Amino acid sequence: MMEDINRLKIVLVEKKRTGKWLAEQLGKNPSTVSKWCSNVAQPDLATLVKIATLLGVIYNNLFYYQTINNIKYRIIYYEK
Repeated sequence: MMEDINRLKIVLVEKKRTGKWLAEQLGKNPSTVSKWCSNVAQPDLATLVKIATLLGVIYNNLFYYQTINNIKYRIIYYEK
């Protein structure tokens, strides 16, 4: 089981927006956004930048971080 990588669901709640709203803004299927929110799939970097702009946040706020030996690492997962 893959761990959570993005914080999209949390940021949508903080900004009082819905996945449906985000899907409409991006021209994406709501089921695609739902997969992003549940961390089943991840948006590409260009889409993450668009999401951050729409939500008025810095794109780094959309990621979880892991601390190892007092150093913060951004969790990034690439699937082939």
